[in-house]
Amino acid sequence: MTSSRTNSERPTDPERQSGPASLSGPASLTGSAAWELLLPAVSAPARARGRSLQEALREAVRSGRLAPDTRLPSSRDLAADLGVSRGLVTEAYEQLTAEGYLRSGRGAGTWVGGAVRAARPRARDLAPRFPGAGADFVPGTPDLSLFPRAAWAAAQRGVLAESPHELLGYPDPRGLPRLRTALAELLARRRGVAADPERLVVVSGVAQAMALLGFVLHARGMRTVGVEDPGSPQHDALYASAGVGTVPLPLDEEGLAVGPLRASGVLAVVTTPAHQFPTGIAYSARRRARLLDWARSVDGLVVEDDYDGDFRYDRAPVGALQGLDPEHVAYTGSVSKSLAPGLRLGWLLVPESLTDEVVERKRTMDLGHPTLDQALFARFLERGDYDRQLRRCQRAYRQRRDTLVAALEEHFPGARVTGIAAGLHVIAELPEKYGPQEHFLERAASAGVAVRPLTAYAHARADNAVVRLVLGYAHLSPVRIRAGVRLMAEALHPHGL
Repeated sequence: MTSSRTNSERPTDPERQSGPASLSGPASLTGSAAWELLLPAVSAPARARGRSLQEALREAVRSGRLAPDTRLPSSRDLAADLGVSRGLVTEAYEQLTAEGYLRSGRGAGTWVGGAVRAARPRARDLAPRFPGAGADFVPGTPDLSLFPRAAWAAAQRGVLAESPHELLGYPDPRGLPRLRTALAELLARRRGVAADPERLVVVSGVAQAMALLGFVLHARGMRTVGVEDPGSPQHDALYASAGVGTVPLPLDEEGLAVGPLRASGVLAVVTTPAHQFPTGIAYSARRRARLLDWARSVDGLVVEDDYDGDFRYDRAPVGALQGLDPEHVAYTGSVSKSLAPGLRLGWLLVPESLTDEVVERKRTMDLGHPTLDQALFARFLERGDYDRQLRRCQRAYRQRRDTLVAALEEHFPGARVTGIAAGLHVIAELPEKYGPQEHFLERAASAGVAVRPLTAYAHARADNAVVRLVLGYAHLSPVRIRAGVRLMAEALHPHGL
């Protein structure tokens, strides 16, 4: 059967084709956009057409749709676009110039004047920050000043110079083969991952990895997944967005408790076995083995979030759980702690049985990660720049950890500090005299100290008599760490502590 659709009608873009662009914000009144803004005016009866055109232009300037210093098309071009006489447009330009809405000069064209200052709405910045905090110990952010700008810029120039035009097309939804190959080598070398590039998917950070898995598990009929308690509060919302609920599961000194896991009936569980967030526990070898035994016995899935796996200070690196059983573990990580969370760049390595479904979901979600970003990171990996960055961060963060521990010992004698062997935060349990926790947090906040208690990451109710704090330090200089701990201690001095 032949189609009546002509070649010009046949879609060639995987994204839906859009109509003419509308002027929804300040922009130049040029090209085909001109008639969209003024079309209602020129459709008025002939006698009123001139006044309607003038009022439409006047209102566009007042409302801010035409911003100050926007250049207007010539009277000839605008008249042609609108299908009216040039004299009509010339008269409108002259009238609004006389009123101060427009300005013009011989041979300089016609511009929107600056006499009218429309009150334009400003976009709000909803990025998570703590404005006004004298000290910010909230975990989760690296030191963004350590971002390797020079090396990144060099890699960017190299990619732009060497890349073929085809790189700018729609990519393999898994990611560029060059990047997946480089990532597989990195993860196998540094984290002991069984990394098959064909099962690696480049994602927009761990958050997208979790959402992708949530959608796939939901499509398979799964309605709940287990999460560590305490654990990352983001997991609840990410899985909920895919229609999957979370079941909080307790920890003990070795990691996730397997007994409650079995009793819960879930078939998938999200874990941070190398450095549990937020407690800092490294799962014991026995607990890792039992967790994998559970996954095999129920044909389940362990989701391994290796959120800070590259930062180890006082112990040998703990290899990824995925390397022990690639068919029952999905492994995910990102550059959010090693480079910057704003890059929105991560990876997801999935069991073979889930690969096709995850890749298809990634394709329908966003058609693939930005190609230039991928090529840039691939080059960054291949030239050894990423390894150098990790070594640089390792040195800086170890010094800051030592500074924090020393400051706590000085200002909070008797404090018990744990989780210090790895990662970018510690757990500080303060002596009883600093409690109850609610009172401590109120005093700290009044002193301008942003800090999170361990209970903020727990689903279950916890005893608030003892103060247990999750203190992030990676984003703070040693000077700011010492000052922040001192500020927190001084907040309690008026109460005789």
